[in-house]
Amino acid sequence: MQRRGFLGSLTIGLLAWALPAEAQQPKKVWRIGFLTSGSSGAGQPVVAALREGLRDRGWVEGQNIVVEYRWGEGSNERLPALAAELVALKVDLIVTSSTPAALAAKRATTQIPIVFGMVSDPVASGLVASLAHPGGNATGWSNILPEMAGKLLGLITEAVPKASRIAVLRNPTNPGKVLEFKAIRDQAPSLGVTIQSVEVPTQATLDAALSAMGRARPDALIVLVDAVTGSHGGQISEFAAKHRVPAIYQVRDFTDAGGLMSYGLNRQSMDRRSGLYVDKILRGAKPADLPVEQPTTFELVINLKTAKALGLTIPPSLLGRADEIIQ
Repeated sequence: MQRRGFLGSLTIGLLAWALPAEAQQPKKVWRIGFLTSGSSGAGQPVVAALREGLRDRGWVEGQNIVVEYRWGEGSNERLPALAAELVALKVDLIVTSSTPAALAAKRATTQIPIVFGMVSDPVASGLVASLAHPGGNATGWSNILPEMAGKLLGLITEAVPKASRIAVLRNPTNPGKVLEFKAIRDQAPSLGVTIQSVEVPTQATLDAALSAMGRARPDALIVLVDAVTGSHGGQISEFAAKHRVPAIYQVRDFTDAGGLMSYGLNRQSMDRRSGLYVDKILRGAKPADLPVEQPTTFELVINLKTAKALGLTIPPSLLGRADEIIQ
């Protein structure tokens, strides 16, 4: 064989061997961090909805993405260290659920993209420059509950017209809940009611807070749900039933479990939307250019069985506005 012919055959052979090898190179597996104030048990619905949103767009955990989970277990104080862990792992993106978790991630990194959810006011919290133009490394969806929290007060006073002293169970260390409580307190004078703040900064303080509230005997109760109060929904609902306190919650899970009323966004649909943001960013979009979304649909759920047990007659006008009535 001539030298030129031999070299040509060798080159073709090497190319034929190299091309399949190149085609078989494994695709990148993206590493995502997940950070929340809540517990691993209570947070599973959030994780399930996020996974569904990712799966709808071709991202499957264990195949082309891996997720590093970090749970605050109801303690916001743990979040900065957990966020630092995710940054040290060099994750490609961080998904957060709650205002404190988003703030912890933002303070831990200005480079890694952040997709946040359940943030009451991302502009006031300093997470984004504006809803339309976030401008930094964070974007996601806002629950806009400061504006809606006042409606909780209006609904519970409509259901319990004789209520004059209304307790608000809240976590004072959660910036989002601080804003929501202010909205409720500001509306109280126009409705002729007084507001009693019942503060639960940690899970360890819940028993004492409920005992104090039981002694104060408020006419009604508003529960601002976050990692602390949300992790003990059963205990809070049992307290309300035992002390015959009509209560309204921000999450329908409480009403399904026996609470009187709930008014809030459809959390599952919004958590799925987090998957959309993750997809866009992994495909090259920048958080700074992705507007913050706000929910447009809120659900009012009323438990008539609980109303009967409390001796309440829910006005027909309120029943007519309910999205769902539990008999």
